[in-house]
Amino acid sequence: MLGQGSGGNVLAAVCSFFIPGLGQLVQGRLLSAFLFFVIVGVGYFFAVLIIPAVIGGIFHLWSIIDAARFTGPA
Repeated sequence: MLGQGSGGNVLAAVCSFFIPGLGQLVQGRLLSAFLFFVIVGVGYFFAVLIIPAVIGGIFHLWSIIDAARFTGPA
């Protein structure tokens, strides 16, 4: 990836929009991808309890923004 605003980051953000953590996986960040996927998945699974669904939604949005703003190793 070339850095923030690159086409790769746009693709990663779109991937994270559909499946949380997929954008991080595309960028090669395995731990971030796994954590976003699990946290959002658990939050959405327990959506009937309202609070976990809200937390899942916040983390889903965070995963999209994180994928879009990733600048790569310094």
